[in-house]
Amino acid sequence: MSAPRAWAPPSARTAGPSGLRRFAVPRGPRPQTCELCGVTVAEDGHRHLVETEKRALVCACTACALLFDRPGAATGRYRAVPARYLRDPGHRLDDGAWELLQIPVGVAFFFRNAALDRLVALYPSPAGATESELDPATWQAALGDSALAALLQPDVEALLLRRGEGRTDCYLVPIDICYELVGRMRLLWQGFDGGAEARAALDSFFDGVERRAKVPAAEAAP
Repeated sequence: MSAPRAWAPPSARTAGPSGLRRFAVPRGPRPQTCELCGVTVAEDGHRHLVETEKRALVCACTACALLFDRPGAATGRYRAVPARYLRDPGHRLDDGAWELLQIPVGVAFFFRNAALDRLVALYPSPAGATESELDPATWQAALGDSALAALLQPDVEALLLRRGEGRTDCYLVPIDICYELVGRMRLLWQGFDGGAEARAALDSFFDGVERRAKVPAAEAAP
């Protein structure tokens, strides 16, 4: 694994609150628009695409997003971010496995970058997201036996882990909410440990993930 490095979101563009930049600053009154067709997007119709080569999030309306939800669309420039949330109640990550990941904080997310054909680990920090590459052996040793690892879609989904006292919760989530978490923590972080406001926001974020997450059908079967 390479040394951790601060990561600047590639879609922090210079004009307007688009891509990942919209998660790092308070949302203003300007309405969101689809970056493909330009139509104004209602909050309940807001979708994201991943521009895979740039590792950038693109805001899209429902109609445009559906174009990239179709079979065969996953090989193009854009991929639609799915809406599924899954959890693995049987996942057990002990202290030794966590140490292999070399993550110095209790929250991290992991995804497969298809364009670079490698695994990536990211965790929130006061500077944004800090990134480390995962070699295949480390990934397999720490997370390879998770029921969710085999279901993970490259680029558009992530395994989100939170380590607490005596347990590590594991979820499969849309990649955009992980970047939302990074932006929120960067905005609220104070002092050495983040501060009370950041911790409360983190608890609220994971409460929402837990409410939405379902057990995969194969795992739920008796």
